[in-house]
Amino acid sequence: MKSIKILFLLMMGIFSNVNAQTENEIVGTWESDKKDVIIEIYRSGNNYQGKYIWGKEIVEGDGKTSKKDIKNPDKSLRTRNIVGITSLTGLKWNGKEYTDGKIYNAPSGDTYSCKVWIKNNKLYLRGYLGLSLLGQTASFQRHK
Repeated sequence: MKSIKILFLLMMGIFSNVNAQTENEIVGTWESDKKDVIIEIYRSGNNYQGKYIWGKEIVEGDGKTSKKDIKNPDKSLRTRNIVGITSLTGLKWNGKEYTDGKIYNAPSGDTYSCKVWIKNNKLYLRGYLGLSLLGQTASFQRHK
């Protein structure tokens, strides 16, 4: 009976870690489930950042040429290409998820607080103003 109990506890430990993530699991290229944006997330010092690789709203009709950052609140940045800019900054790993980040939405020119987590090999990015409850979540899968 004792060996069955030990086996049960071991199995519970194995299965409880099925959705566990490691700190650097966020690193890589991710495509939104809507297939409308691709971002690359990378480590920068103790934080994680992300940049736009492609997006329906950030490229011209040819699907390749970057649009300009014309809605940026900083007038000096309005002539830069959106593709390649760092739009996700300051994410910190807290042992469970990535928090304290900022996400710049170039098509609108707005910046939001954000947090990110990974579950079942999907990345979830929640952007919000003030409280996380008052936000939106986008889901992503690894891009090939």
